[in-house]
Amino acid sequence: MLIVLDTNVLVFAVLSPAGRPAWIVGQVLAGNFKLCCDHRIVEEYRSVLLRPKFKLNPVFVDAFLDGLTAEAIFVIPSPIAEEFIDESDKKFLEVARFCQAKLVTANLKHFPADPLVTNVGGFCDSVFN
Repeated sequence: MLIVLDTNVLVFAVLSPAGRPAWIVGQVLAGNFKLCCDHRIVEEYRSVLLRPKFKLNPVFVDAFLDGLTAEAIFVIPSPIAEEFIDESDKKFLEVARFCQAKLVTANLKHFPADPLVTNVGGFCDSVFN
C-alpha cells in the first residue's frame, strides 16, 4: 500500500512509540507500506523533528529519516491549484495524488475533502477491517 505521511504523524510516532502513528511508521520501516514523498516533505520532516522543543538528537533524526526513506518512492509531483489554510501542507496532497497514495494526517482540517486523505484512526481501521 502506498502512503504519504503528514509530518505530524512522524512527530507523534517519535514522541509516543506505543501509539497508532508509531505503528504506521513501523509498518513503513518493515516494508509493509511504501512511503511516497519528495524532497520538500523530507526537508520538512527533518526541520520539524530537529526543533529544540522535541530535544531529539540530530544523529537519531538523520538515522530515522534515512531508514524511513531508504525504500521510499521519491517523485516530482504536479502542482495542484487548490488553496490551503496552510500552503505548506499542499505538498503532501500533491504527492498523494501523483502516486494515488493514502495521505495519513493527524489534522484533517488542514486538507480539502479528498478520498485519498484520512486521519490516523481511519487509516488504521481501514487496514484492520
